[in-house]
Amino acid sequence: MLRSLGWLFLLGSLCGVAGEIFALELPTVRFPFNLSRELNVPSLGWIATSGAFLVGIFLLTKFRRGFVFTPITERRLQRFRSIRRGRVSLIIIILLSAVAALDHVLVGNEALAVKYQGNFYFPAFTRMVEKGELFGITGDASTAPAQYRSLREEFRGSDEGDWVLMPLVPYAPTGDTVSATSSSMTLRDGLLVQKGTPFSGLAATIYTLREPERMHLRHRYRNGLRDGPAEGWDTEGNRVYGITYRAGKPVVDSERWNGHGSLEDFLALPSIGPRKIHYPPAPPSRDAGQFHLLGTTSRGYDVLAYVFGGLQVNFQAALFYIPLVYLIGVTVGLLMGYFGGAFDIVVQRLIEIFSNIPFLFVVMIASTSVPERLKETAGLWIILIILLVFGWMGMTYFMRTAALKEKARDYIASSRIIGSSTPRILFKHLLPNSVAIVVTLIPFSVSGLVLSLTSLDYLGFGLPPKYATWGQLLRDGLENLSSPWLVTSSFLCLVSLLVLITFIGEAVREAFDPKKFSYYR
Repeated sequence: MLRSLGWLFLLGSLCGVAGEIFALELPTVRFPFNLSRELNVPSLGWIATSGAFLVGIFLLTKFRRGFVFTPITERRLQRFRSIRRGRVSLIIIILLSAVAALDHVLVGNEALAVKYQGNFYFPAFTRMVEKGELFGITGDASTAPAQYRSLREEFRGSDEGDWVLMPLVPYAPTGDTVSATSSSMTLRDGLLVQKGTPFSGLAATIYTLREPERMHLRHRYRNGLRDGPAEGWDTEGNRVYGITYRAGKPVVDSERWNGHGSLEDFLALPSIGPRKIHYPPAPPSRDAGQFHLLGTTSRGYDVLAYVFGGLQVNFQAALFYIPLVYLIGVTVGLLMGYFGGAFDIVVQRLIEIFSNIPFLFVVMIASTSVPERLKETAGLWIILIILLVFGWMGMTYFMRTAALKEKARDYIASSRIIGSSTPRILFKHLLPNSVAIVVTLIPFSVSGLVLSLTSLDYLGFGLPPKYATWGQLLRDGLENLSSPWLVTSSFLCLVSLLVLITFIGEAVREAFDPKKFSYYR
């Protein structure tokens, strides 16, 4: 397993370097270099990729003859595998991480592949922005980035075999707004009916399902009958028609027309409907023109894509936060327990001082004092650094206690007698025999991180709007209680992830319980 992890680090780093050299946007491995460009620190991407490469080489050389677990570790792993909920939860988390690693191959608004006039293009995998003129778009849209969802609809009627392959969810998590969606309605016995009941409200015929905001005729209905003023727009979006209805019948001399051509030609324009138009936040839609399985947010983002973006943010934060917080906490805790004395007392007093600093106030001050430009580019990392400053202290006492207990053992005295150095005693002898407590804390640290990010985003002191986060989606849902799909989506995703992590943590804690498996039984 560790050799497989080594190959993963090695291949990922090589793909990242190849992608940077050839200006390719490969899933996940593009992240360090994109971050370095956002922060304007060119060396950051190369440092992160080099670190991943060295980790892969270390794992492959260290365990080139295979890795044999000690008997007690084998029993612990066997115990973990016997706990079904923990094992299944771990498999689900691994699958979710694999799905999140697919990145813009699975969720995004750029085409994976385009065939146009016999040529193939791969916009999602190149750093270059393709303009509309490259695909035969004329007018103002020719100089703007290509809109691949619209292009796909245009190519569907092409006789030249042109086509566009989009991701499974053809919307970006943020920055990709949907102006409106629509839902179908039916006419029954002269009445407009929705879900079996006569409809009251606004309904319209539209020119295309892809752009339901481009209406042809819009009428007001009461109990299924047209009642009130109606309006009409031409294909350019100009309002050119008006009429008033009462109880389903037009009012005499209320019709108005100021468009080009004849009124009969305008009324005969091809359109779809009548349909109900939904502006953000829009409910779930399953029409061919606009498929939004979970609806849209108040900003017009697709909820399914937004949830996926929130999952990616949580995984990215965990991959950055957990190794650093445990590196600091475990190291300080080992040093406190091993050296004791004045060093132990001084560090404990410092931890007590840091522990009494109100965390929320620090986040509020940082959120308001950081320049907006820096917050937009490095908002996630600023929040993670603040969490890191406060997150390492809790585990130091556990490691301190374990180190105090283990340093009194005979094997530590033997190591000192044969001349082992202090780093070797700490990390070769003390740490491996105290690792059980570290492993049991990791799942609960991940759940604490997810909760912290969600809480800060919900309160408005978290990440900037360019990040898709479940906390912002939850706040959006509570501000729009008439749109239950928002709060339901965020709540279910958050609770499901926390339950899975908790099940893993409980299984790990039970499997590594020293009362069940220890050297002294």
